[in-house]
Amino acid sequence: MSSRSYTNLLDFTGDHDPSSLSKGSRRLSRVMTLPDKLTELHDDDYIGSFHSETSSSVPEDRCIVVGNILPINAELAPDGKSWLFSRDEESLLWQLKDGLPEEMEVIYVGFLKCDINPEQQEEVSSYLHGAFNCVPVFVPTDVRSNSYHGFCKQILWPLFHYMLPLTVDHGIRFDRYLWQAYVSVNKSFAAKVMEVIVPEDDYVWVHDYHLMLLPTLLRKKCSRVKLGYFLHSPFPSSEIYRTLPVRDELLRSLLNADVIGFHTFDYARHFLSCCSRMLGLEYESRRGYIGLEYYGRNITIKIMPVGIHMGQLQAGLNLLETEQKIAELNEQFKGKTVLLGLDDMDIFKGIGLKLLVIEQLLKERVDWRGKIVMVQVANPARGRGKDVEEMRAEVYSAVERINQEFGDGNYKPIILLERSLPFYERLAFYTVAECCIVTALRDGMNLIPYEYIVSREGCARLDARFASVDKPPKKSVLVISEFIGCSPSLSGAIRVNPWNIEAVADAMHMAITMPEAEKHMCHEKHFKYVSTHDVSYWARSFMGDLERSCKDHLQRRSWGIGFGLNFRVVALDPSFRKLSHEHIVSAYKRTKSRIILLDYDGTVMPQGSLNKVPSAEVISILNMLCNDSQNVVFIVSGRGQKELSAWFSPCKDLGIAAEHGYYLRWKSEEVWETCIPVLELDWKKIVEPIMRLYTESTDGSYIEAKESAIVWHHSDADPDFGSWQAKELLDHLENVLANEPVAVKSGQQIVEVKPQGISKGMVVEKLIGLMTKKGTPPDFVLCIGDDRSDEDMFESILNPSVAPEFPKSEVFACTVGRKPSKAKYYLEDTVDVICMLQGLAEATSVPH
Repeated sequence: MSSRSYTNLLDFTGDHDPSSLSKGSRRLSRVMTLPDKLTELHDDDYIGSFHSETSSSVPEDRCIVVGNILPINAELAPDGKSWLFSRDEESLLWQLKDGLPEEMEVIYVGFLKCDINPEQQEEVSSYLHGAFNCVPVFVPTDVRSNSYHGFCKQILWPLFHYMLPLTVDHGIRFDRYLWQAYVSVNKSFAAKVMEVIVPEDDYVWVHDYHLMLLPTLLRKKCSRVKLGYFLHSPFPSSEIYRTLPVRDELLRSLLNADVIGFHTFDYARHFLSCCSRMLGLEYESRRGYIGLEYYGRNITIKIMPVGIHMGQLQAGLNLLETEQKIAELNEQFKGKTVLLGLDDMDIFKGIGLKLLVIEQLLKERVDWRGKIVMVQVANPARGRGKDVEEMRAEVYSAVERINQEFGDGNYKPIILLERSLPFYERLAFYTVAECCIVTALRDGMNLIPYEYIVSREGCARLDARFASVDKPPKKSVLVISEFIGCSPSLSGAIRVNPWNIEAVADAMHMAITMPEAEKHMCHEKHFKYVSTHDVSYWARSFMGDLERSCKDHLQRRSWGIGFGLNFRVVALDPSFRKLSHEHIVSAYKRTKSRIILLDYDGTVMPQGSLNKVPSAEVISILNMLCNDSQNVVFIVSGRGQKELSAWFSPCKDLGIAAEHGYYLRWKSEEVWETCIPVLELDWKKIVEPIMRLYTESTDGSYIEAKESAIVWHHSDADPDFGSWQAKELLDHLENVLANEPVAVKSGQQIVEVKPQGISKGMVVEKLIGLMTKKGTPPDFVLCIGDDRSDEDMFESILNPSVAPEFPKSEVFACTVGRKPSKAKYYLEDTVDVICMLQGLAEATSVPH
């Protein structure tokens, strides 16, 4: 009888709900019995056994690591039908486990490197889960190919490396069919993760650009999932990224993670710029961390380059095969200075430019002919296409030309090896090379320089055999492109622009002729950094940030909004809830002295509306509310008194507080009064010229002059430049107005100067104070607003010191939109606000 795989045991179809699982539900049997045809494949050289038993007890903490490829090697067995599996010790996904807590169980989700027949997939899944904690994802071959070789490698990969498909022959244009395959693969990964996850308990760590949609798909299934994402490629500037037709879907998906990791600040800066320009989000520094607030969720931006596995490299250096290969290479290159390049056969690795550099060096430095050998190892290309083939042909042509011009029968200045080197052979080449050259045109990280540094440090075994009696100092000379992720961390390396052939040739000559003492100093500095910032350090740091970012998940209420790939989660304080129409109408009917305070833009009037004049419906509702003698109704706005007076002239009994409360009028026939004593406004003569200066230099900005205040707007300016100018203007005005009775404040894309003490909160206190003095303290308070200035109103009405009777009153502080606020209630939008006011107006017309 064929065994059931773990996918059957964790079947969430039908009536089962993943979110209902408790911690105890993860304690599943890990003993799998498979048919004999698979159990016969057991080999002592491979890790694990088809019959191995593991404890059914599972640690409290568990991390699900999701990557495109599982850290598993697979090869076909001699019978040609079955498979042998072993760990891929060089896989980053496997290595990062060393940085996670020992008690944390790690489960891996991803593709296998081979295609498994459909009839074997269930059995292979069971075995890999039991033996390696690996959960394979299976999709149709054509879908996987269209996603990886199509969308990932021919659209995302070039774009992230700053290559645009400007012509039909220059890259592949966006193809909706390839995008659908990418979406399908991400959905398959999400489904597989949900089969093994314990929602709200397990951590999920997603890796790289192949799975950029996974955060949205997982967040949609479990709003409180503890989710980290790390991008291992560059993130392009906003000018490049925004050419992608599906830019919003991918950007919003990344924002559904709790921690988003990048190798360098440049990549993070470009990502944050995209968030600012496309979504209007602003970031801030929070005690050393860069944070984003997205619909109430706090997202941490992690900047840390990945490291190498020190233990694996040091173990490799101690191998007998490594020692033997070093001896062989020393004999082969005896009397020569070896330069090493190790790259993928990829259009962005700059192999062709590197060969031109060698050609230039040999032309200019005749004395180096016959003395230097450039060993260029080219790993097989991961992508496909015309560009790769053209680049490969260019490389072979350059090698042939240079060897013919500068070589002879016994000497070739360039040795090209187009194959994947075994681990020990790679270490041997590192060890014998006097200089490592990495001239990639653009690369996410590139760990070749790190591996080279550790290999040149060597080990006791190699020192004993190959070092001379006087034990020369260790040295590792690097010439690296300034466009790769590891460049900022290697300050002692010679950084170059790979397109500048002459400058790179000079740098290469400098590297070879550098004084020994300087080589040693650079090596010591680099080795100290690389050995302390290894893959364990990276994983430990990322997981620490993920734990910190997720610690308040269960303390917050969450809602999912948006459809499809625009889905996002709103996370808010547990006490924050939607204002029920029935609840407020009931309170309205029970009370006798009411005050209703309404913001205008974004509350009564939609924020994006071009025509700001209130509709006949709004006027009618306000008049119905004002006609009740038990109501005091006020519009509290930042707009000027003239336009508000004109707009609300039909509302004779409506109170208006203009310019954030500087001017106040109880009814239309009454005169305007000021909430504070009239002050001299001579400070305007100082402010206006300064603001004009910034307006002239900031395209899209403008000045709004009010009676009591002056506002500089930059909503239509370039987001980054406008923000920089606003900060500079704020600092400028604070300095020159330090002795003036004014407040300088920044708001939502504005910088405002106004008299001290003016705020909407002051209006609330004044109105309630006057009502209390008249002997009619309010027993019903409704305050609705949508922006930062309205938070002052919310704070005032919720402050017991404002009115001692408030604890006995019905108080409703309500913000528009589900977002973090001092208010305790929210309404969805202006339509919801009008509907609620209509309900109160109708209740007014009904006799009590």
